Amino acid sequence: MWVNPEEVLLASALWMTERANPYFILQKRKGHGDGGGGLAGLLVGTLDVVLDSSARVAPYRILYQTPDSLVYWTIAHGSSRREITEHWEWLEHNLLQTLSIFENENDITTFVKGKIQGIIAEYNKNHDIKEDDDTDKFKEAIAKFRKLFGMPEEEKLVNYYSCSYWKGKVPRQGWLYLSINHLCFYSYLLGKEAKLVVRWADITQLEKNATLLLPDMVRVSTRCSEHVFSVFLNVNETFKLMEQLANIAMRQLLDNKGFEQDRSLPKLKKKSPKKVSALKRDLDARAKSERYRALFRLPKDEKLDGHTDCTLWTPFNKMHILGQMFVSTNYICFTSKEETTCSLIIPLREVTIVEKADSSNVLPSPLSISTKNRMTFLFANLKDRDFLVQRISDFLQQTSSKIYFERDITGSLNSSDDEGSLLSCSPQRSSLGSEGESERQFNLNDNSVPTATQALMTMYRRRSPEEFNPKLAKEFLKEQAWKNHFAEYGQGVCMYRTEKTKELVLKGIPENMRGELWLLFSGAINEMATHPGYYEDLVEKSMGKYNLATEEIERDLHRSLPEHPAFQNEMGIAALRRVLTAYAFRNPNIGYCQAMNIVTSVLLLYAKEEEAFWLLVALCERMLPDYYNTRVVGALVDQGVFEELARVYVPQLYDCMQELGVISTISLSWFLTLFLSVMPFESAVVVVDCFFYEGIKLIFQLALSVLDANIHQLLNCKDDGEAMTVLGRYLDSVTNKDSTLPPIPHLHSLLTDDGEPHPEVDIFKLVRSSYEKFGFIRADVIEQMRFKQRLRVIQTIEDTTKRNVVRTIVTETAFSIDELEELYSLFKAEHLTSCYWGGTSNPMDRHDPSLPYLEQYRMDLEQFKGLFTVLFPWASGTHTDSLALRFFRLLDQNADALINFREFITGLGVLCHGDLTEKLKLLYKMHLLPGKSVCVCGNKPLCVYAWHVAGFNLPFGPICSRKQKCLPHLSFPPLVGYVEQLCVCFCCGLDLVFSLFLMAAVKKMHTPDYRTYLRLWNQETKSKPENMKDLPKLNQGQFIELCKTLYNMFSEDPNEQELYHATATVTSLLLEMGEVGKLFCSPSSREDDDDYDEEEEDRPVMHRRKQRRVHGDSFHSSTEETHAKLSITGSGGAADNNGTSSAMLISDDETKDDTSMSSYSVLSAGSHEMDDKLQCEDIAEDTVLVRNSGPLGGAGPHSGAGPHGAGGLPHSASIDKDWAITFEQFLASVLTEQALVQYFEKPVDIAARITNGKNVRKVGQAHVSVSDYEISLSG
Repeated sequence: MWVNPEEVLLASALWMTERANPYFILQKRKGHGDGGGGLAGLLVGTLDVVLDSSARVAPYRILYQTPDSLVYWTIAHGSSRREITEHWEWLEHNLLQTLSIFENENDITTFVKGKIQGIIAEYNKNHDIKEDDDTDKFKEAIAKFRKLFGMPEEEKLVNYYSCSYWKGKVPRQGWLYLSINHLCFYSYLLGKEAKLVVRWADITQLEKNATLLLPDMVRVSTRCSEHVFSVFLNVNETFKLMEQLANIAMRQLLDNKGFEQDRSLPKLKKKSPKKVSALKRDLDARAKSERYRALFRLPKDEKLDGHTDCTLWTPFNKMHILGQMFVSTNYICFTSKEETTCSLIIPLREVTIVEKADSSNVLPSPLSISTKNRMTFLFANLKDRDFLVQRISDFLQQTSSKIYFERDITGSLNSSDDEGSLLSCSPQRSSLGSEGESERQFNLNDNSVPTATQALMTMYRRRSPEEFNPKLAKEFLKEQAWKNHFAEYGQGVCMYRTEKTKELVLKGIPENMRGELWLLFSGAINEMATHPGYYEDLVEKSMGKYNLATEEIERDLHRSLPEHPAFQNEMGIAALRRVLTAYAFRNPNIGYCQAMNIVTSVLLLYAKEEEAFWLLVALCERMLPDYYNTRVVGALVDQGVFEELARVYVPQLYDCMQELGVISTISLSWFLTLFLSVMPFESAVVVVDCFFYEGIKLIFQLALSVLDANIHQLLNCKDDGEAMTVLGRYLDSVTNKDSTLPPIPHLHSLLTDDGEPHPEVDIFKLVRSSYEKFGFIRADVIEQMRFKQRLRVIQTIEDTTKRNVVRTIVTETAFSIDELEELYSLFKAEHLTSCYWGGTSNPMDRHDPSLPYLEQYRMDLEQFKGLFTVLFPWASGTHTDSLALRFFRLLDQNADALINFREFITGLGVLCHGDLTEKLKLLYKMHLLPGKSVCVCGNKPLCVYAWHVAGFNLPFGPICSRKQKCLPHLSFPPLVGYVEQLCVCFCCGLDLVFSLFLMAAVKKMHTPDYRTYLRLWNQETKSKPENMKDLPKLNQGQFIELCKTLYNMFSEDPNEQELYHATATVTSLLLEMGEVGKLFCSPSSREDDDDYDEEEEDRPVMHRRKQRRVHGDSFHSSTEETHAKLSITGSGGAADNNGTSSAMLISDDETKDDTSMSSYSVLSAGSHEMDDKLQCEDIAEDTVLVRNSGPLGGAGPHSGAGPHGAGGLPHSASIDKDWAITFEQFLASVLTEQALVQYFEKPVDIAARITNGKNVRKVGQAHVSVSDYEISLSG
């Protein structure tokens, strides 16, 4: 390719000149090509790899030089001799003579440079190549990466690093390439080449170690191997990037969320010297934004714009505190250098004024920010204050436009007071017009919904002054302390958060302030303020809707704090139902999980209904990520983290607890419910107080404290039951003596034994003890442990899924367990590959973790074709795709355009382990299916075919051979939102179950669960054990397709010649059987068939005349005609493919002679006019059909399609609808030919095919069917 001219000082160093003229030199890199250049070539090749030279990718180049100059310019390089030769010839023909005209060498140089740059610009314009952020050096690295590892363009390289890879005890210096989906390594050392490719999704452990010999070592482990890398220039940067990419892969395994590049990043300067890709910058920005959001509890979509060092004036102690200011699209935040000193969050929706104050020696570069609640924040020592002010102003303008946009959507505000409440620190939803309110079924401002305006606790608080006076006095003092704090540090989201705030939280939050402060500390207040009306809309949409989540919610409603009076009546239950259902509709990936009901019921006690909803959002999506999905992955991850912390901080207890298996049992219930299910209620809410302020760190501290407090008793336990009793009795004894609530019976205490009760433990002392003993555990350390455990947990889940799938179907197939596991890995890898590099269907449709194990991974047609080619023995030649399509339709039993692993193994098992009859039955059934539809109805003709149920309409289209009325377009409200794609077919006389299903849709009935109808209908249509005689007959068109398939299957077989002869004999025999069968057709069936005439009025007259002639001809003439039809149809061979097949006619006498195919005569289909009659009298009686796609003189005749080859039947030939054969006839005919019997009984080496499937690269497709890559060493 042409390159922008670059200066070269030493033209002959490490290069050999192959061609030269006065102005240009063509050179080849030493060591490249045949011979390798000896020792010098090996050294040069090694240097190229170690020094990251572009010569490894482009070993040819063209230099420009003026005769009297010593300076050379690179103007082109190429990866092959052919490419560089084309450039050389162009220069000789177009530039050489022109350059001789110039007299000044500088003019020549300027002209050549301009010409080359013009060629590059024209090429980019013609090929629509856009400029990107990647530097030229990084583009070279991308080219090397794709060439070395055979990766498609869709595989994006993130960065590459120089390092050593340890193969045994020998290090190999090379380059580590990190792409979005793969970790790759390449080394070339004195002729020995090493390549390694590992998929991120296969990594089970990733750790950074340090030893005496290897201070910077990264260990990468998969299920079957371990790889060690060392000698990094920057091991921390490399390891962080590896962690990020592995996390992305785990996220994809968990919920199919692939990586999408952020295109909104600012562009790099064009001459940036750093080799940083746009993807690397994107990932760095994501990592910073994640830390920023976690630190300040901000919404998940908040992006950090930048940060800078500064000081903040704190009026409460009259000091300038050193720290960092963070600016994002919607917030300005500050945190001090000392973590606990001070932090601050200022939403831009609260900001009124941003102004630059006057600088002074005491206060350089100050910036003043004022808010709506009349607080002013003074920052100073800002390095680039003008730029910062401009960025904040831009974001403020965007925030204002968002507010106006929301105002237009939700309705005009009644007054300026409403606007203030909407944007204040304690936001309320703006009031809608009365017309909008009256239209709603659910309205938060309606008096019939008390929970919308007050928390349940305020309605059910029963106070007895005589009994609780001292406690009420203490509660009053707490309230006063918080009010004084608000007066000094500010109130609401803009409050200064200091060590004093933490102290107040640890002393306990007053009952009537809990909801407000939970909203504030969790960050839920921000999401609630920016989404007015969102909760009401969700409740409105979810009312009356039913699905799996709503069923589970209904089942658990009355198990949610049943001991509390608020949930012993319909008001509390209804509020809980609304919040849980609204969240299930907001986040279908989570829907509903057990334990959510317990947490939500506590939230409703202290917060209004909408506030409780946003608190639940904060819990499920930010503070306890992945805790409440179908596999409680987040809780399992934190369970692993807790075990690791216990091993470090209570080592004397760890071994004992591991033997008893207690840690995994206790931690899950503790973490999922935040101790609410194991502690008395009034004590557990104190834990929730601290959790909302401190995060998950507090739960780990508290859990470690509970173990530490019971260490001696636990060491004496003999089994897990005794250990659970010790811990349960301890937690039951945790009391809150300051609580003003009446005592609520604790269900957990009812389950403990009648032994001596444990002495009371004060909850506040327990919390303080956890800070004193384990408060040094940092949040970033927990996140690091979470990453390590996440790899382990998700891979364990994947392994469990594989084992369950294999265990389920191992009794149904002849494959061994090991073979099934390998096949499952290939099946899953095909799904992952399509997620990486695109596919024809949505990955979310093909992978649903909530489904049963066998259904979790499914495959569409394009993916099936990939595995069909490498695993199925019938795949060969150009017919592979069409045969794969037929096979897929047969395996797709529920006709949803996806097949699961069981269906896949069923088909493959027949071909690999089935007997001759099973294989032929499968081949026969594959050709019973209509061309463009799937019917599971056996003998009955296909009546109606429903395809793509999407949105509101279910279109029905007729594909029937009899006069049937089509169903009109129907509206399917019960399916909307549940079914994206459904393919169903049924026959004349609708099944009762499916009829009911249609009626429910037409009448717009709210069905409890649409899956029930589908399940019942599926059971109705499930195929019963098949008898050979039950198989439908094969009509003439289907028989022709079957013959084409047979001819194509043998195109690459060693016994191709014999198989063609045998197929020709069988075809002739079956044709005669079909004609004989016509003579015994009942007259009544013919009368029925005459009903087609009305439908066929639009067809050419000749077609109808042809059909009548067939009925009246003799058996001899009819046989000849069928032969002719088959030959004409077959003249296209695999017409559905490339039209490269041919059909031939050969006499029976010739089939007995094993001579070369040159003795065969070719039937030319010729041209057919509309008024011509098919001439078949010239074809002898003993003529049969033979097909081959090989070259002349090979195993078959010429490859060539007739004029109708690509289009199926010519218009002058029509299908004889009376002609048919049975499966018994097909089987008996095949059994007469030993060559065919041997072909179908030939054993299949599935192990070799699996190995091939794991290592194959499919050329020309952005597609790799590999599950576990292995290192390949050559030399």
